[in-house]
Amino acid sequence: MKDATAIVGIGETAFAKRLEASEKELALEAILNALDDAGIDASEVDGLASYTMESTDEVEIAKNIGAGDISFFTQVGYGGGAGPALIGQLAMAIATGQCKVGVAWRSRKRGSGGRPWTSTAEAPTVASSWTRPFGLLRPADEIAMLTRRYMYEYGATREHLANIALAVRKMANANPRAMMHERKLVREEYMASRWVSEPLCLFDCCLETDGALACVIVGRSHASDCRSHPVYIHSFGQGLPQQSHTMVNYFSDDPLTGPSAACAKSLYRSSDIGPSDLSVAQIYDAFTPLVLLSLEGYGFCGKGEAAAFTEDGALELGGRLPINTSGGGLSEAYVHGFNLINEGVRQLRGASVNQVTNAESCLVTGGEGVPTSAVILRN
Repeated sequence: MKDATAIVGIGETAFAKRLEASEKELALEAILNALDDAGIDASEVDGLASYTMESTDEVEIAKNIGAGDISFFTQVGYGGGAGPALIGQLAMAIATGQCKVGVAWRSRKRGSGGRPWTSTAEAPTVASSWTRPFGLLRPADEIAMLTRRYMYEYGATREHLANIALAVRKMANANPRAMMHERKLVREEYMASRWVSEPLCLFDCCLETDGALACVIVGRSHASDCRSHPVYIHSFGQGLPQQSHTMVNYFSDDPLTGPSAACAKSLYRSSDIGPSDLSVAQIYDAFTPLVLLSLEGYGFCGKGEAAAFTEDGALELGGRLPINTSGGGLSEAYVHGFNLINEGVRQLRGASVNQVTNAESCLVTGGEGVPTSAVILRN
């Protein structure tokens, strides 16, 4: 499937803490925007991919956009780990003739939605039954434990986490679409901010967002006929480590190796592009320390070296590896990472507000702490 398919359309809604439209209405807006960007009529759509956590199903999407007969549809689980897998699975379906025009989307009203993770009595999995009754309720609490262990083992500090938060906030400050567009962040403010789950402070945690995004994928032969510049899906991988049971691998002999390490094996096995060839990356950032695990897992540095990798503006525009150039989940919007996909496309179209010079390929990753996925996009 190497370079056999391309993303030819991207679309999104506004991002905000509270939007009046329903999740279905937001999904439809994003999908129709993506189809318009591609110059493709909705009647041509015959493939659909979404998250298992998506509230708007294939029937509602197909019916409301006026799609044709749907010959392929799929859903991918594990929230933030799913985004690139939607792209990869649609690409496989198109490359093998299961469908011709695929649409992937994510719509979410987390900003105005209810408050999850409030009960110590209810454990959604067997593994969490060992942790939730003792107060590990939220993803932030589990990632906080992982972060403390990382700090202990490798000498990382809050200064290193601040490097990540400040880098993506600078990206958002240049992005009019970003929720944090007009809210600058300085190191002193980061250091003084309130704890969410120590050692994670307010600015280590992603935004709570209402919004939706979508993209359109077609085969290579169809891509050149579309309205917008095609971005090719060069390589795709998913990763579920042998001992991955919870948000933090408590039961693993090596809890500081994330699922990205397993994903990277399949991603690079089928790729002509390696870490040293990538000049920009969109790395899933629900929490700042997850970026450290991904930098190591995808081969940008060695084990325990990611904290030092963030120093001297390495992740900022002009640094050795600019990341999350729209602001990412920390400062643009948090819609389970789908905005990272759209921003990867913009980078390779030369249309990003934080454009990396001569960007020819871009890594887009899903989350750490859950079964994950990644794609390499190229011109």
